[in-house]
Amino acid sequence: MFDILVYLYETYCRPESCPESIVLAKKLSEIGFGEDEIVDALDWLNALVDASKGGVILDKTNSGAQRNAGFRIYTEQEASTLGIVAIGFVQYLENANLLNVQQRELVIDRAMALEESPVDLDELKIVVLMILWSQGHEPGMLSFDDLLLPNDESRSRLLH
Repeated sequence: MFDILVYLYETYCRPESCPESIVLAKKLSEIGFGEDEIVDALDWLNALVDASKGGVILDKTNSGAQRNAGFRIYTEQEASTLGIVAIGFVQYLENANLLNVQQRELVIDRAMALEESPVDLDELKIVVLMILWSQGHEPGMLSFDDLLLPNDESRSRLLH
């Protein structure tokens, strides 16, 4: 599934440029992705669209106007599913003003849908990238490196 999500990010500049699900599924199949992987990825993306439409107000400017001084308390299920590393990364992104409150909640929602415990950090980074992409945000180069490069590569790049 994650290979498909990265493929979509790299192939389509904007989510609006993606073809309809049926056409996209056919294209992905022709490229060589498996049917189960395609179904999982499209279901995950459709749920992201539904969650975005279902009452989550998006801050297109990512200006931080919707931030608050409070903090997020994770449920027991969220904490065990996400794991301490993923929660720490989400908090880092929010503190660095790369995610607003609504985006954070979308990240948590989509990460919980992975049914993986604990959520792998590299997969969580793709979740964040897809949420920002779906909202038309262009991540800055530093945040792009944080989201796509493996941990050791991004750290070594930051040191230079």
